[in-house]
Amino acid sequence: MIKIALPKGRIADETLEIFRKIFALDFQFEDRKLILDEGNFQFLMVRNQDIPTYVTEGAADIGIVGLDVLEEHKVDVVRLLDMRIGQCKVCVGIREQDVLDYTRPELKIATKMPNIARNYFSQKAIALKIIKLYGSIELAPLVGLADAIVDVVETGTTMKQNGLKVAETIMQSSAYLIANKNSFITKKAEILSLYHKIKTQINQK
Repeated sequence: MIKIALPKGRIADETLEIFRKIFALDFQFEDRKLILDEGNFQFLMVRNQDIPTYVTEGAADIGIVGLDVLEEHKVDVVRLLDMRIGQCKVCVGIREQDVLDYTRPELKIATKMPNIARNYFSQKAIALKIIKLYGSIELAPLVGLADAIVDVVETGTTMKQNGLKVAETIMQSSAYLIANKNSFITKKAEILSLYHKIKTQINQK
């Protein structure tokens, strides 16, 4: 059996749809269930940020997770395939009336992705103060908590509705198929077979 960690929400739905097309089986979670057993697969419904932990610790053989999460946590996994779903950007956001002022002695950045933010601004030799937040990040510049935010942007609607704009794009992101390194050795044939089937299905879109 191959254990697969999926992030809750749209990416899980799109991944299960891919599996339905490949195997002609009804891959569907029951309401509020966190585990789905179907054929030779066991799907685990997991919070997006926790998927690298499930995979690296071997609780899941493979997982689907955003590239932004992989880059933030620098997890030691096998990156198998860009799934081309869950596409978004990691951006620097500021108030609509502001400009990103690099002449300041220090920029205050609110984010849930401190490593990506530090790496990006260190390449520009900009001193930072990171303010780690877990939600409502758009609020930070509006109340003077931060000069800017670093956050995931899909359509930009949330930023616009809160009086913010995208100042710079740090990276493009989409969901990746990843594998536990030990599982990739012990279950290599099964994982590669699944990889090729998923890749073929994605290329048919």
